[in-house]
Amino acid sequence: MAVTVVVVDDDAGFRRVVTMLLTARGLSVVAEAVDGASGIEAVRRHAPDAVLLDLNLPDRDGLAVARALRLADRPPTVVLASTDASPWPPEELTEAGIRSFVVKDRLFDADFDALFSS
Repeated sequence: MAVTVVVVDDDAGFRRVVTMLLTARGLSVVAEAVDGASGIEAVRRHAPDAVLLDLNLPDRDGLAVARALRLADRPPTVVLASTDASPWPPEELTEAGIRSFVVKDRLFDADFDALFSS
């Protein structure tokens, strides 16, 4: 069974491209969201295995969203993505419930099994 993913990013073009990329690699994108609030709602509604989460969202940052997702009965694997390198130490990302961080332009070469496996 394919890993289910919710993509949370305010850039429609990025969501479209990454959804095609994830699908081509055998993952199932079950929902997309444009901000943190709708991302949290999409995770509540769809209970995905994983979330690809943008760091910079219009209503809150990705760490705040990850912290909220961590409180779910069955928290998804969270992969944080940004155009820039992470300004936070790995320990802080882990504490927020983030499994890994990836720079967006490196997603095309990423090992999605390693990123999204629980």
